[in-house]
Amino acid sequence: MLSESSYTSALYVYIGAGLAMMLYLAWRLSRRWSPGLVALVVLVAGALLLTPAHPRDGVDTFAPALIVAAFQLITEGVDGAQHALKPLAFSCTVAVVLALLLRL
Repeated sequence: MLSESSYTSALYVYIGAGLAMMLYLAWRLSRRWSPGLVALVVLVAGALLLTPAHPRDGVDTFAPALIVAAFQLITEGVDGAQHALKPLAFSCTVAVVLALLLRL
């Protein structure tokens, strides 16, 4: 089981890796794609990678919502994954709207 300091360290490492992946995507895609499309892909990738969710009821810690949703879909089906799919859908919607605003 993780202690509070190791949980915090793991959370910082995961967020840093997600941000590094977003920067890498932006750098690689900006060479060939239009800026609006790059913004859309990078923001949606960031929404998928960095959205948190509770792994199950009664747990105080967070986990990446994409991983929680995948495991819950496999083990419990769509009804069990709703608590992770809702924040993912909301953050992806916000990312698309923000990308559309940046394109304008």
